[in-house]
Amino acid sequence: MDWNRYRFRSLWSLPAPPDVVYGVLGRPEDYPRWWPQVRAVTRLDGATGVIVIRSVLPYSLTSTVRKTRRDPAAGVLEVTLSGDIDGWARWTVTADGSGTLARYDQEVRVRKPLLRRLAVPGRPLFRLNHRLMMRAGRRGLLRHLEAV
Repeated sequence: MDWNRYRFRSLWSLPAPPDVVYGVLGRPEDYPRWWPQVRAVTRLDGATGVIVIRSVLPYSLTSTVRKTRRDPAAGVLEVTLSGDIDGWARWTVTADGSGTLARYDQEVRVRKPLLRRLAVPGRPLFRLNHRLMMRAGRRGLLRHLEAV
């Protein structure tokens, strides 16, 4: 087992139309406004940016994010990540009754040296940290959607 490799999936049920949710998720530069753990997003060009994330644990992750797929008809937003974490992340937005199901999938490998050294004993904490971040992101998005 590669202790530095992670696979995550989160499902967010949201009471807003899919096109509205897709539009909000498609503007990562706005994430810091509603997602507390996304500390900064800096656009480098139309397809690339730098994201800084910090959740409960006392470390930040910085990665370059490059858009690889944007398919509004399929509801897919996908990026690659390189830096403290390497891999990919994907939002898939679909209708769910009168609202939306936003599915987040991510496969990454940790590159940050300190986290690599703590891979075995820290793994349960790192996974919990991610869950807490995703829970806060959903709550923030719900509040943001109410205001839109």
